[in-house]
Amino acid sequence: MAIQSPSSSSSFSYGFTYQVFLSFRGTDTRHGFTGNLYKALTDKGIHTFIDDNDLQRGDEITPSLLKAIDESRIFIPVFSINYAYSSFCLDELVHIIHCYKTKGRLVLPVFFGVEPTNVRHQKGSYGEALAEHEKRDWATSGLWKEPV
Repeated sequence: MAIQSPSSSSSFSYGFTYQVFLSFRGTDTRHGFTGNLYKALTDKGIHTFIDDNDLQRGDEITPSLLKAIDESRIFIPVFSINYAYSSFCLDELVHIIHCYKTKGRLVLPVFFGVEPTNVRHQKGSYGEALAEHEKRDWATSGLWKEPV
């Protein structure tokens, strides 16, 4: 008599809506790397969340997207050249890190066309993007006033 083990996908996803959550900058990788990764994962029966909306500057992370993050077991942020220019991507990443720290979720970063040290030490496009966000936040905070 053969004993059947439960399929890895059904036992793995217990308690989670999604097994994998993909975080990426759409303009950089949606129709290339991330799109192919999503297809490969779903072809293997891995329930994967991918946001189908190309969000514009100023868009805020939605409650439904936060819920999808909360209900995911593994996160794959695809750090591409323009990822950090998106405040939306950064907000998403903050919530992912929160789930990593408080709930023990797994984060598997992918560095697509960028050096991991540039992301870690905020150099290159990552340093430039974060400096831009800082300037924009400072200017819109009301604390900074243009000299008259």
